[in-house]
Amino acid sequence: MARPKCCRLVGGDPRQNYFKPRGIPLTELEEVVLGIDELEALRLGDLEGLYHEEAAERMHISRPTFGRIIEAARRKVADALVNAKALKIEGGTVKMADKREFVCDACGHSWSAPYGTGRPAACPSCGAKTFHRTDSGPRQGAGSCGGAGRGRGQCGGRGRGKRGA
Repeated sequence: MARPKCCRLVGGDPRQNYFKPRGIPLTELEEVVLGIDELEALRLGDLEGLYHEEAAERMHISRPTFGRIIEAARRKVADALVNAKALKIEGGTVKMADKREFVCDACGHSWSAPYGTGRPAACPSCGAKTFHRTDSGPRQGAGSCGGAGRGRGQCGGRGRGKRGA
């Protein structure tokens, strides 16, 4: 029997959950399902340009697991684009992060904002528009979804994938 997947921390629900080629009726399209965790891997690795180690840490999974997730995600997106298939985003063993954390590049001020409120317009301390996300959530030992150690079932994973943690 296969081990249950560890829960993956993601930055929030996708804004859209379905994409399809223009001009082709949905009934005539094959569908590719992209997991929410796979979309998060694409966001962190390809859009934000993070190294696999840092992206894996943010998702509370091991680096090899992140590599497998992003490889599968890229294959699915390429299949949908090259073969004119619909792309449906759903599912996966995920936990949504409660908040986003930001740091101002100008003054160093850090703050958090809940998901669903949109990107802040400026730093609340100095008003600068140059800031970035850090998303420093719980780290090693906290478990990805409420516990550390093996055998806890779904969303009771091993933190970032380190053995014995």
